Amino acid sequence: MGQTPRADLSARLLENNDEYRRLVEEHHSYDSRLEELSTRKFPSEEEQLEELRLKKLKLHLKDRIYGMLRQFEEQMAS
Repeated sequence: MGQTPRADLSARLLENNDEYRRLVEEHHSYDSRLEELSTRKFPSEEEQLEELRLKKLKLHLKDRIYGMLRQFEEQMAS
């Protein structure tokens, strides 16, 4: 089975758009760190604050990534 149109567009942007690639890499980096923090049974206060900060940053990046996808979808449609 082929990829969805959005997945195809995402793959193309990863290859050809430096900003999109940077955002996705940063999102993955935050995700990895959050995964690491979630394994701690008794996180310090600093780690708890870091987790909250990373979740907010990750969500912000996700919004920007999907915004770029929507923008490029609209450009391709016109």
